[in-house]
Amino acid sequence: LRPSGRTDMEEQEFRPQGLKVLLIDDDSVAREHGKLALEEIGLTADAAGNGEEGVAAVRLHAARHEPYNLILIDQRMPGLSGVETARRIREAADGGAVLIMAAYCWQDVEEEAREAGIDGFLTKPLFAADVLNEVKRCLDRRRQKAPERREKADLTGRRVLLAEDMAINAEIMMELLGMSGIEAEHAENGQIALDLFTGHPAGWYDAILMDMRMPVMDGLTAAKAIRALDRPDAGRIPIIALTANAFDEDVQRSLQAGINAHLTKPVEPERLFDTLSELVEP
Repeated sequence: LRPSGRTDMEEQEFRPQGLKVLLIDDDSVAREHGKLALEEIGLTADAAGNGEEGVAAVRLHAARHEPYNLILIDQRMPGLSGVETARRIREAADGGAVLIMAAYCWQDVEEEAREAGIDGFLTKPLFAADVLNEVKRCLDRRRQKAPERREKADLTGRRVLLAEDMAINAEIMMELLGMSGIEAEHAENGQIALDLFTGHPAGWYDAILMDMRMPVMDGLTAAKAIRALDRPDAGRIPIIALTANAFDEDVQRSLQAGINAHLTKPVEPERLFDTLSELVEP
């Protein structure tokens, strides 16, 4: 697809392929039409049937450190409106471009929408050329206005508590962490991890890597117990879940337990260190 008036040079400057997209619309026909319009410009979209589902999807992807780059939201939906959905998405994970879709005049909600953090508007039904132009404009504007990203933490000399019951997995992780200059301490289950955390002064550990399935005390229970402690670091220390399960319900339970991120085993080293660098305080 090549929208009229666009040169080859302009097309090379903006390639939407690879963007993670979420389409939120309660109308199943409109959702399918929207997905087809997006496919014309090389975008495959996840879909949600209402605002609540959309916000939940954004939270899950943020926990996996796979955030959406682009979110399209229908304005008229039962329950949460498009603007309120956008507001809650911004509270959950600010980052991607958010556009409101409306089959009627969207100027009536423009001021409220801008205050909610919406980047642009699209008229329904969607057409590929319109989507491409608006998405490019909004992403360019977000890049120009984006504040400087928080400096990633240097991991050298940082203390990380690893809770892992499988000896071979623990050995691999300990070696991997050590190669990056991290001082890692191993706990064979959640109870030992909890005991080690409480047995050291506040701020001793910089992060916790928590396997979810362990004997004696599982990772979910240990994470809840740590978050419930009455000490200054209990609520802010990054806890990263390590699990073979990547189902949405597992990630949801992790979030409810106060876990910051959810990484799937076998953990990719680059993703592990990126996650640690982003979550650990500089």
